[in-house]
Amino acid sequence: MADNNGRPNHIEDYLVSLHNGSWYGWSDSKNKIYANLIIHPKIWNTSYIGKIHEEGMINNPHSKPTEQECIDGLAQMQTDFDDAKTKRETDKANANQKLKDLGLTDDEIKAIKGIN
Repeated sequence: MADNNGRPNHIEDYLVSLHNGSWYGWSDSKNKIYANLIIHPKIWNTSYIGKIHEEGMINNPHSKPTEQECIDGLAQMQTDFDDAKTKRETDKANANQKLKDLGLTDDEIKAIKGIN
């Protein structure tokens, strides 16, 4: 449910990062808020032990995170996203400055980047 730029913006972004599969759901799928978060009692399991492949329903081993854990987890994901974006922008600016320090013109920098 990340926004158009890929930034996490809903507790569901945090929930899907916790465990694989459909371990949780919503009592009201049109109103995805913490109060409507449910943990499925059974989940589908696929396991491979050596050459043995087993599938089937098992008791869900995952518990419901607290509302605060969801809020904090989403906030951390947003911080990580923002930090990575800032790093990319800083790296780009540093690279451009290094190219200028080497004596390249703006037109030459655009040319090596493939920008018209």
